[in-house]
Amino acid sequence: MERDVILNECFARDGLQNEPEFIATATKIALIDSFSALGFRRIEATSYANPDRVPQFADASEVLAGMQRGTAVLYKASCGNVRAVERANADFDTGTGPNEISLLASASESHSKKNLNATRAEQWERIALMVEMSAGRYNLVGSLSVAFACPFEGLISPEIVAQDCARFADMGVKTISLGDTIGAATPDQIEATFAGLIAAHPELTFVAHFHDTRGLGLANCLAAYRAGCRYFDSAFGGAGGHPAKIKYGSGYTGNVATEDLVNMFEAMGIRTGVHVGKLIETARMCEAAIGRELYGKVTRTGLSPFLEAVQ
Repeated sequence: MERDVILNECFARDGLQNEPEFIATATKIALIDSFSALGFRRIEATSYANPDRVPQFADASEVLAGMQRGTAVLYKASCGNVRAVERANADFDTGTGPNEISLLASASESHSKKNLNATRAEQWERIALMVEMSAGRYNLVGSLSVAFACPFEGLISPEIVAQDCARFADMGVKTISLGDTIGAATPDQIEATFAGLIAAHPELTFVAHFHDTRGLGLANCLAAYRAGCRYFDSAFGGAGGHPAKIKYGSGYTGNVATEDLVNMFEAMGIRTGVHVGKLIETARMCEAAIGRELYGKVTRTGLSPFLEAVQ
């Protein structure tokens, strides 16, 4: 299917990381397979996080080995340290690993220490080694958390974000995800940030990773699109948040809901490549997997009537 934007479905990783109960490996695999069948070209499948800190992903290797892989689909695993890349390499070299990995960084010192157990300087040293260790196996994604505001330090300087993006670029990381981790940014800030970075780095691919904490997720996605961004992260049902054992901030911190984002783009005539007819069914599968109703609006109300007008 032709598409104007590329969506990365994050339910299986970012959507599940704050779930206190372990989701069965077979359930995760079935969900990822459903995302592949739905037409997603990028899927965040799992994380190589330390199982002691994030036990939800103790089965990372098993999930990756059990998936039915779609043609030309990138299956991403998050990597926060050198040991994570070692595990990814071991799986990759046996033919069952990811073909894309995230290299995690934070735009604030406090969040880096809380989330990655390292200072910013230490984490950037790790990232340099992680890039070297990956040795061309993967599409590398530089994932910058709290790129707009931090739950501990408040507003983040745009200069820090620009410097961090340049660091990734200098290391050869060509895809960079900017995380509004606590959902604090507004559309004007999003548009200015993405427009400036895209102009400064036309060789890079920027990804919008927004949380809907304050109800601005869709508006921020549209602002990023109008600034030239064409890559977006989302999770069915608006699931997600900080890892269950690494708490920060307060209240709801979930992702932009995939079903709402697809509905918005498609109703505007912006092609996502996602099979809209199975969108709500898949959202309900995700709700069934974790045993509760989630936050997607169109799962309750139905798709926009304007979809028929643009198809």
